Amino acid sequence: MNQLKITADGSHTLYVPELDEHYHSIHGAVQESKFIFINTGFDRCNADPLNIFEVGYGTGLNTLLTALKSSSGKREVNYTTIEKYPVDETIVRSLNHHLYAGEPGKELSELIHSAPWDRWVSICKNFNLRKIKGDITVYPLSGKYDLIYFDAFGPDKQPEIWTAEVFASIASVTEKNGALVTYSVKGEVKRNLQACGFEVK
Repeated sequence: MNQLKITADGSHTLYVPELDEHYHSIHGAVQESKFIFINTGFDRCNADPLNIFEVGYGTGLNTLLTALKSSSGKREVNYTTIEKYPVDETIVRSLNHHLYAGEPGKELSELIHSAPWDRWVSICKNFNLRKIKGDITVYPLSGKYDLIYFDAFGPDKQPEIWTAEVFASIASVTEKNGALVTYSVKGEVKRNLQACGFEVK
């Protein structure tokens, strides 16, 4: 069973004993999410409207921070996220991520987590969400996305998700000038991305 853990910045993560893996960096869950996905991804992508696809909904932290950012901006954000193993609702209710999202954090978090799966829902100003309950390795992707958040468990824990085949599927729905952001810098990951047409930086 997943275990609630406090990371270095005070925000929660989950530990999965079966994989010996955490959902976020133990050095700071919110800090990691903001740096990789918001600062390096969202803030640098100029598309308007902005279509985002996230691999690994997990605790919904990236979704929450993106919704918060969107609500204070002007462009419309359409956010699709896929998750094979949704986190149990009792654990979700224990997470403290909303405390790091300012005054609207609690309401946003509740709206995001209570949103039904597999259909579009308007969460707040400028932010529309579609949560897909599915397996990225076999799910037939469609549409076009400007920004990919690739936040699956590490390639040493779930190698089947970091393959050239999965990246090729993602590349097929990524806009010509789109971007993919992830925390992994493993050589194999870089080579698989490059093989699918991504320029690695």
